[in-house]
Amino acid sequence: MINQDFFLALEDLEREKGISQAEFLTALENALVIAYKKSTGTAGGVEVRINPEKKSIKIYSTRSVVAEVVDPEKEISVEEAQEIKKSSKAGDVLSTEIQTKNFGRIAAQTAKQILMQKLREIERENTVSEFEDKEGELMACTVRRIEDGNVYVEIGGNQIEGVLMPKDQVPGEKYELNQKLNVYVKRVKNSGKTAQIVVSRTATGLVKRLFENEVPEIKQGVVLVKGIARDAGQRTKIAIVSEDAMVDAVGACVGNKGARVNAIVSELGGEKIDIIQWSENPLEYISRALSPARVIKVIQTGDESAMAIVPDDKLSLAIGRSGQNARLAVRLTGWKIDVKSESNAIAELGETAQQEQNEQTAE
Repeated sequence: MINQDFFLALEDLEREKGISQAEFLTALENALVIAYKKSTGTAGGVEVRINPEKKSIKIYSTRSVVAEVVDPEKEISVEEAQEIKKSSKAGDVLSTEIQTKNFGRIAAQTAKQILMQKLREIERENTVSEFEDKEGELMACTVRRIEDGNVYVEIGGNQIEGVLMPKDQVPGEKYELNQKLNVYVKRVKNSGKTAQIVVSRTATGLVKRLFENEVPEIKQGVVLVKGIARDAGQRTKIAIVSEDAMVDAVGACVGNKGARVNAIVSELGGEKIDIIQWSENPLEYISRALSPARVIKVIQTGDESAMAIVPDDKLSLAIGRSGQNARLAVRLTGWKIDVKSESNAIAELGETAQQEQNEQTAE
């Protein structure tokens, strides 16, 4: 039933899957016990002894040696036991080898099924262990298959499978077999029978990690990322601030001749990125968040709500196509923003808006 090639295969398994032979052989022992009992219908004791050095596996039936037998499947009398082993006495456990040829094809198949189940369990545990501290990280992967809209990737040192579900795929982004990708690890999905790494190309965390990789000042903590709002594949707004007055946060993120931000834009397939200088003054922050539009004035109109007044000819730019620019500014700042053209604001607010506009112009 077992030959030298089997044990060599175990060594390969340990190298390729990171599963120790000890774990696997323990699983095999349990599987063979279950398989034997199932195939023979016996309720008696069964013991499996595996010797990797001799490359052998032997199966034994075990019975307790007793003065008076009550359960013949689990017990044997002293007299019968002494016929097999002269030194037997009450209280001993007598083991009798079962010839493997009697084990049968069905038992072997059952053992294989149980072993595969155990192998999946061990792989799942290893997957969870390897990736439990990788959530929120940026990792490289390779596309291995595409099925039912899901993109399955190979990720990590042990080539674990990750899944990029439709909601985590960038609209319009095409994926091909063997394509190399950077993905954001969202979570380890442990269903009890399988473990799967859920990855994303749409998460705001992906943008943050890309900036950390490209901008040393962010990695070092000199420049802080205060917020990110993203419409994946179209536009991202990222708010940053410098902890050092001598460091230009925006300039650090843009890089020499735009090299740093352009590398990120390229990785994101041409997605536009607005780098916003964060401000602790919420009205100033809102003004900057509506970039690339120029904002004349921001007026607070309520609790975390404001009106942003822009030149008449910049209204469409401030709002953006399908309201995207204003929507991202709202998500970035956390404020409700009502974008108004200058003429509409004056008509709505009257002299107050006109006076504020004149003050702004005078400044």
